Amino acid sequence: MRISVVGGGVIGLSCAHRLAGAGHDVTVLTDAGPGETTSAVAGGVLFPPLAANSDRVDRWTSTSVEEYRTLGAPGVRMLRGTYVVPREAALPSWALSMPGLDHEPGRLTFTTALVDTPVYLAWLAGEVAALGVRTEFRTVSRLDDLDADLVVNAAGLGGGRLAGDGTVVPVGGQVVHLADPGLTEWIVDGSTAVLRHVIPHGRHVVCGGTQEPGRDSVEPDPGVTADIVRRCRELVPALADAPVLGAKVGLRPFRPEVRLERDGRVVHCYGHGGAGITVAWGCADDVLALV
Repeated sequence: MRISVVGGGVIGLSCAHRLAGAGHDVTVLTDAGPGETTSAVAGGVLFPPLAANSDRVDRWTSTSVEEYRTLGAPGVRMLRGTYVVPREAALPSWALSMPGLDHEPGRLTFTTALVDTPVYLAWLAGEVAALGVRTEFRTVSRLDDLDADLVVNAAGLGGGRLAGDGTVVPVGGQVVHLADPGLTEWIVDGSTAVLRHVIPHGRHVVCGGTQEPGRDSVEPDPGVTADIVRRCRELVPALADAPVLGAKVGLRPFRPEVRLERDGRVVHCYGHGGAGITVAWGCADDVLALV
């Protein structure tokens, strides 16, 4: 079957990999290289939002963590860390699939995959190409115009526009890269209104972050950069003297619920918010099943 996958981020590339591996003739249509997508800005620690309790999110997460564990891909490693949550928060169902889970009020500790997203995405794009997938760099305006037997709408923030779905909104996220002083654990603090995370990748640490609904600019704000650095150095004092390497902004494609369903000759797979890296392989399996 001739399939066009619209979107060259982690969701689109994962879908293309699964589809090509199953023998389909696949073309990826994207207006940006993998290193220029929102996926490349992500901190890259694998678990969904605390409140994302559903059978399919649990399944997508479990599938993806196992896939990353066994891929042997550059930029991916398994590391133990801590997720700080409100003390009254119930244990999320997705946490039960996390290796080595320890749970106490206000804290979850477990091992998960850390993904250095630019490195990993470049590798994944190469793997997709090796499977015979073609990539065309162009903007898609209408899904109906594509010459294919089937279309996968994995266009991230553009996925809602292509589907006529106004529930998809951008939520800006700014992160700061610091030099990695040799951290051996990750930490995410979700116990307060302003999220803090420190995610080490060997040469750099991704520190964040922000949640800015409606933001449309990807230009980093110097004041926000300084605030993130201050908050993350408070969280992890070992970062006190770590040089600041730069800042990045991504526009997460938020939707009240991920849309993953088939509508005629289109399979929609968009609205993953900030969890695209976390659920990519599980979603790709579901896309393949719908095809």
